[in-house]
Amino acid sequence: MNFRQLDLNLLRVLAAIHRTGSVTAAARTLSLSQSATSNALGRLRHFFGDDLFVRSPAGLQRTRVCEQVAPAVAAHLLSLEAVVTGVEDFDPLQAATTWRLSLSDLGEMLFLPRLTAALRQRAPGTRVSNISVAAPAVAGALEAREIDCAVGILQPRHRGVHADLLFREQYVAITAAHWKPPSGRQGASLTRAQLAGASLAVASPTATFHSSVEEMLVSLKLADRIVLRARHFGALPELVTSSDLLAIVPSMYARRLAGVQTWKLSFAPHYDVRLVWHASTARDPAQQWLRALLQELFGTR
Repeated sequence: MNFRQLDLNLLRVLAAIHRTGSVTAAARTLSLSQSATSNALGRLRHFFGDDLFVRSPAGLQRTRVCEQVAPAVAAHLLSLEAVVTGVEDFDPLQAATTWRLSLSDLGEMLFLPRLTAALRQRAPGTRVSNISVAAPAVAGALEAREIDCAVGILQPRHRGVHADLLFREQYVAITAAHWKPPSGRQGASLTRAQLAGASLAVASPTATFHSSVEEMLVSLKLADRIVLRARHFGALPELVTSSDLLAIVPSMYARRLAGVQTWKLSFAPHYDVRLVWHASTARDPAQQWLRALLQELFGTR
């Protein structure tokens, strides 16, 4: 194959079909007709000497050649877009940017108030949207520029996805103020045996970065002590204050709560909260400014 003979516009089609999994959806995102997109796919197949995408009952399946080529093509196209569109300096006082973040429901409570207050003061013309993205889909959403960055318990292993540590956290237990351990001596901390005698409540949102709560309980062989699973962390304080339940939450969240008793869990592992973004935005002045602001507000390093 001769690279000089390849129409580089075809690479945009390859990246779009790879991202959407559909010729029709790719045509829509590229503002092309379906026939033009199908024709472009035919030319790509001829150039690579490979089907690239094969139809199946589950939709288009990517071939091995496609998986080798398409992700790299998409990353380079995004980098080129960043170079072309990000050449001007970013002036936050004049900007009208819409920031697209991905935060869990807990992240909304912990991060959005301070971030919004800072943006209203430093970049008053900008807007913020929190877009729900499940943790396993964050890398793809970053690559597709559906979100600018994400904050959470994330360990990106995808090529082209960068991460920066914001802070380290640990889980604690919260109960009603009058709650007492079912056994053992009462102190500032709970032992594993005391936790094993309690009835537990956990938050299990559909798009969350805090699945490690249940993972921790499973590792401690305490999953059978869970009697209530709520969809949102915001429901837990009232649940524990109106019952004998014990809930496990991040310490940063517990410090914001009134009317509950907080217990340390010395056996609970620490975890890292990271800021995650795509390499294509690494040199984008607007994105650099946002990431610096998030580090200023929430970073502890």
